[in-house]
Amino acid sequence: MPKEAVFTLKLESDLRDAFAAEAAATHRPASELVRAFMREFVQRQREAREHDAWFRAKVQEAMDDPRPGIPHDVVMDETRAIIDRIVAETRIVAEKA
Repeated sequence: MPKEAVFTLKLESDLRDAFAAEAAATHRPASELVRAFMREFVQRQREAREHDAWFRAKVQEAMDDPRPGIPHDVVMDETRAIIDRIVAETRIVAEKA
């Protein structure tokens, strides 16, 4: 397999000219920047797929959990209590300052 390959694309001439000017301003070849952008895009896509697979597995694991669920109102009451406690603690700290 060849180490390098040619990649041809169509784009607006204004975009091409602006990109070439910015590449020149950074003293980097346009092809180097495009390679970096492509690598970053590929990495982000892989990470997104991996995260999605992990998340789906966690959801499935939770759905398969035989333990009884916690009712929504119980979770909301506990969450509200945590928020109220943090707000109260924040006010106390702010009043002392």
